[in-house]
Amino acid sequence: MEKPKLSFWQIWNLSFGFLGVQIGYSLQNGNTSRILEALGADVHSIGYFWLAAPLAGLVVQPIIGLSSDKTWTKLGRRIPFIFFGAVVSALAMFFMPNAEYFAYVLPPLLFGAVMLLLMDTSFNVTMQPFRALVGDMVNDEQRNLGYSLQSALINFGAVFGSLLPWILVKIGMSNVPAAGEKVAESVIWSFYIGGIILLGSVLWTVFKTKEYAPKEHAEYNKIDLDAPDKKEKTSIFKLIGNAPTIFWQLGIVQFFSWFALFLMWVYTTRAIANQVWGPAALDAKSIGFNEAGDWTGVLFAFYSGVAALFSLLIPSIAKAIGRKKTYSFSLVLGGLGLISMFIVEDKNMLLLSISGVGLAWAAILAMPYAMLSGSLPADKMGVYMGLFNATITIPQIAAGLLGSTLIMLFGGNPMAIIVIAGVSMLIAGSAVFFVKESTTTIK
Repeated sequence: MEKPKLSFWQIWNLSFGFLGVQIGYSLQNGNTSRILEALGADVHSIGYFWLAAPLAGLVVQPIIGLSSDKTWTKLGRRIPFIFFGAVVSALAMFFMPNAEYFAYVLPPLLFGAVMLLLMDTSFNVTMQPFRALVGDMVNDEQRNLGYSLQSALINFGAVFGSLLPWILVKIGMSNVPAAGEKVAESVIWSFYIGGIILLGSVLWTVFKTKEYAPKEHAEYNKIDLDAPDKKEKTSIFKLIGNAPTIFWQLGIVQFFSWFALFLMWVYTTRAIANQVWGPAALDAKSIGFNEAGDWTGVLFAFYSGVAALFSLLIPSIAKAIGRKKTYSFSLVLGGLGLISMFIVEDKNMLLLSISGVGLAWAAILAMPYAMLSGSLPADKMGVYMGLFNATITIPQIAAGLLGSTLIMLFGGNPMAIIVIAGVSMLIAGSAVFFVKESTTTIK
């Protein structure tokens, strides 16, 4: 039996919860450096705090993938993990911007770092099963649509999450900390609102999605449930050794893509603060720095909006010119956009530079999963998607460890790090042409 063709809205419901998760993730990306600097972190060491996110993903996602592959409940196999991760994510979002009020538990900077670790760990618990859920439910014909629609929802969420602090300032909230406080009111309320939306959207997926029962799943994926159970424990190392060649080829592309993204997320606020606002933004509590922080959110929202729209076009473009060319050209344009930021001193012109990142981001969220999932066995989809997440987390760990060294090599100029990110993205675009798609699924 073949997997049934799903309606547009069925595919939409599968990934709708990712909308809220991405709102939370975008708030984290756009405001973590801002919050940590306000709590006392130095720009030269701030990359180390960001290591919490990829380290959490490196450990958590394979475990969650393996666990969800073997889980069958009344709610399904992936949905219990999605729901649990969302609850913990929302709680961490409520606490992180209020770190200064928990000084009796831990120093504010350490408490903020712990909440960042908890928040990103739970984001990973939620996100990984969403990837596998599309692979479980969508047939080969609709695979491009499934992952592209997921990419679009992610980016619509990213637009709102990135813009939220800026929107709240526009309706009257302060973007400068009140006397005696460390974090601006607009940032605190952004995290409250984001956490509530995250829970609501995940509940939509929980109640609107019915996963295939074990028998249906076996029939659709040609798994013999009557075969003798060998009770074999497959080690992570054996799974890695049996991974298809495309897993490693895409891993190289992913390394340079995510190395670039991590540097961009960590250093953009300080880079544009120095380049556009200048001396008025040196103090992390100054109006200039907080305006730069708000504008970083606008830039991230803009590239996410570009990505959301481009995601809807990806299935048609990939059908016309192929997945590899679509993927490669998008990454190249992203790299050129980042490099161009070095010569831009007008904040509005930065929108043009960041639009290239939007094209790259849309492709990064859709194309590697569409290219990889067809080569993975259905009964190990979750664990392999979890292992593939290492191609996201390892480059971020590398960028976090190297960031401080790089910024010192370039005289403390964070905009130079953005240029390095652009070069890394160009390398990723070139590496796509060495990827060979396979129609053979591993066993």
